[in-house]
Amino acid sequence: MHGLMQDWPLTVDKILDHARNWHGDREIVSRSVEGPIVRTTYAEVHGRAKRLSSALKTLGVKPGDRCATLAWNTARHIEAWYGIMGIGAVCHTLNPRLFAEQLCYIINHAEDRVIFTDLTFLPVLLEHRAKMPTVKHVVVLTDEAHMDPAAYPGALCYETLIAAASPECVWGDFDENTAAALCYTSGTTGNPKGVLYSHRSNFIHTLVTMGKDVMGISATDTVLPVVPMFHANAWGLAFSCSAVGAKLVMPGQKLDGQSVYELLESEAVTFSAAVPTVWQMLLGHMRENKLGLSTLKRVVIGGSAVPEALVRAFRDDYGVSVTHAWGMTETSPLGTLATPSGKTMHLDDEAQLRFTLKQGRPPVGIELKLVDDAGERLPHDGTTFGRLMVKGPFVVGEYFKGDGGDILDDEGFFDTGDVATIDEHGFMQITDRAKDVIKSGGEWISTIEIENLAVGHPKAALAAVIGAAHPKWDERPVLLVKLQPGVESSKEEFLSFLEGKIAKWWTPDDVVFVDDIPLGATGKIDKKLIRERMKGYVLPTAKAKETA
Repeated sequence: MHGLMQDWPLTVDKILDHARNWHGDREIVSRSVEGPIVRTTYAEVHGRAKRLSSALKTLGVKPGDRCATLAWNTARHIEAWYGIMGIGAVCHTLNPRLFAEQLCYIINHAEDRVIFTDLTFLPVLLEHRAKMPTVKHVVVLTDEAHMDPAAYPGALCYETLIAAASPECVWGDFDENTAAALCYTSGTTGNPKGVLYSHRSNFIHTLVTMGKDVMGISATDTVLPVVPMFHANAWGLAFSCSAVGAKLVMPGQKLDGQSVYELLESEAVTFSAAVPTVWQMLLGHMRENKLGLSTLKRVVIGGSAVPEALVRAFRDDYGVSVTHAWGMTETSPLGTLATPSGKTMHLDDEAQLRFTLKQGRPPVGIELKLVDDAGERLPHDGTTFGRLMVKGPFVVGEYFKGDGGDILDDEGFFDTGDVATIDEHGFMQITDRAKDVIKSGGEWISTIEIENLAVGHPKAALAAVIGAAHPKWDERPVLLVKLQPGVESSKEEFLSFLEGKIAKWWTPDDVVFVDDIPLGATGKIDKKLIRERMKGYVLPTAKAKETA
């Protein structure tokens, strides 16, 4: 027997329809690529997105066609986002931090027909346009005053395009399982793979993120998504803010500490989300200029593990609550958040910190398990390491065009590639990527934990840990440190700083000071490149062992 409730397809165009109907006058503020701050509303964005949909149909775009965006977080990007998805086409967000060769591969693999781009990225598109045969139109997200025909001959002006288009366009009217958006993994191993989100998966993810123990944003919030829209849908904030009617502040291309601070203060931001490196830059700017925060109450930090020093600084120096989150492109992206549970809510700040630093608990709709190499389930005791597996209605089932083959186990779980523990309270903690974990004498050592402690040293700007070959222990940890400008340090100083904070046998066998620690396209430490750079490195302890 089926229920007798209305069958209302969960398509994301309904989210922006709701925004227009019930909080259409709520502001969306953007730092434009051209420079000035631009103010609009949900109602205006809705109307312009409808015009864009009409324009796309005029350009020959059909349901299922891929339309790419190569753009920063602005209101125009949101218009393109909803305008593409509203007619059943697929919004393919491109990461501009990828190498040009990777961008060309992704564009061709996706078979993008249209690319919406900011002025910033025209040179790379022009240089490689011959390598993108499926692209029929390039639309520049600007007005005629800023168009330069020589920058990309044949490119279309966004403002001119939508001004000439009809404001009447039917959205939705298709199955909720229709593809809505496409986002590629960062491709640290092999070519990037496409994750094809459906309208249903995005809608359900939006409803989940609005929960109090997840993002918990409301109509009274002013939200600054520093996390880019090309990073797994800006962690869903472009959807959830539209759904609840939060004021939305889009930072454009300027993500340095000063620029972020200016928006936080001038727009009275209450909630923000970004990777740790952004917050490190913000804290550095505030400390240097002796600044405070007037309105910011909560930040969500994800992308990589949050250092303890960062949580303490926000909490103790600025009165800002930090929520540590974990997810990936394949989970839309939110998978867990370290919000207090009924069992941990009464703990004092110091005791609570132990749980805040973990990646947290899954919201409803996400299932987690830990398995060993044979696929057998492992206990949730907080100490047993295992491969982290995940499933749910907004978790990938297969990659676009079947890349990677069958990616689910017999129970329908996806292997995240992370090694983790889950404690008795349900808090999950990532200990490493499976490919980065150090196995020393048969025991696992978490590079992430050592890195987070090391970067808490006042002289450290960045820290990374990799494994180096050892004749007795197979591998031993090496700590690489990029120092703050103008300071000096020593191996002994950093090892002394770590003493007592980690198990003695986790202590790095060496500390190497470097000028640069490379970051990948998503802002995470690029361990693959570090290992290549350190190819000829030999541990001092390994030399001593061989000599003995």
